[in-house]
Amino acid sequence: MADVLSILSSSYRTTVPTTSTKYVDVNPDKFKGSWEGAYADKKKFKIDISQISGFRAQVKYSSGSTVKYQQVLIKDNTFRVGDTKFTLTANNKATIKTAVTDPATGSTYLDTAYAIRNQ
Repeated sequence: MADVLSILSSSYRTTVPTTSTKYVDVNPDKFKGSWEGAYADKKKFKIDISQISGFRAQVKYSSGSTVKYQQVLIKDNTFRVGDTKFTLTANNKATIKTAVTDPATGSTYLDTAYAIRNQ
């Protein structure tokens, strides 16, 4: 069993990408607030971003019956909540990409949507 774990451990270290850039403080005014949008299938989502300190923030993602709370690290105007990636693209606009697994076929696809911050 130890051999399997060491193989997995060494494989993980070599395949997980690392970046050389550092986390830097973000402007809270760009991110803070409630962001809303809808996927192509008309399923609505909402992302609430609060308690921004430096490059950390508290995020609540809700879509249908799915609700996720997570502390995130913001880097290059991007962060992840579970299988959802939030990218700030312009003032009060963001791109949302979610990895979705089709239960019938087992295939995974990327669902892309756009969010607008409520003023």
